[in-house]
Amino acid sequence: MPDAPAPPLTVAGVEVPADFDRWHPADILAFAVEHFSPEIAISFSGAEDVVLIDFASKLDLPYRIITLDTGRLHPETYQFIERVRDHYQADIEVFFPQPEAVQKLVREKGLFSFYLDGHEECCSVRKVEPVRRAMAGMRATVSGQRQDQSPATRGILPVVQEDPALTVGGAPVVKFNPLSFWSSQQVWQHILSHEVPYNPLHDRGFRSIGCEPCTKPTNAGQHEREGRWWWEEATKRECGLHLPVVEAE
Repeated sequence: MPDAPAPPLTVAGVEVPADFDRWHPADILAFAVEHFSPEIAISFSGAEDVVLIDFASKLDLPYRIITLDTGRLHPETYQFIERVRDHYQADIEVFFPQPEAVQKLVREKGLFSFYLDGHEECCSVRKVEPVRRAMAGMRATVSGQRQDQSPATRGILPVVQEDPALTVGGAPVVKFNPLSFWSSQQVWQHILSHEVPYNPLHDRGFRSIGCEPCTKPTNAGQHEREGRWWWEEATKRECGLHLPVVEAE
């Protein structure tokens, strides 16, 4: 007998269609906003996230856009944020780390401790805590993560999940990854054909962009995430906002 169809997934009381992972990313995003608006936020930092903002700009429902100023971004990234704000007439909420926590870290360990003992502590102060604060009162978030960005940490990324890295009020936030199955080529086809703003650092070989001290251009043949935290093992190249999602052996 043929196998019975898999039961539909339910997240936060919302039933997700069984074929959800075959939907177009724009339709996945629309589903997310329709079911969780206004308590849903697009997490914005890179090219993929602006594709999501481009999709969301065509919806007539409220949602939030949140981004982080870690204090260590490239000048081009700040200019990029403003271009996106102007292009979409969007209300982009910028969150900052707690100054006392940054001062304590720098006072005790200096400005570049992550090169010696790993990036987790700095990212926890500059990224993870501000995002948790930004998500207060939210039920869902939307990320631009893709499976092929990093097979070492995102190899089986689902299009929707209860986020193991983020809880609000004791309940996990629902995380949508509409671009999970898209390739970099598909992302850039959309950006260029729809005149979506992008960070000019991409034109200088930066394929994945984070904080300035922790990001460098990649060479031909290198994977796009190899320019992030390049001094660490590939399985550790996540900041804590996105826990590694890999297939168990």
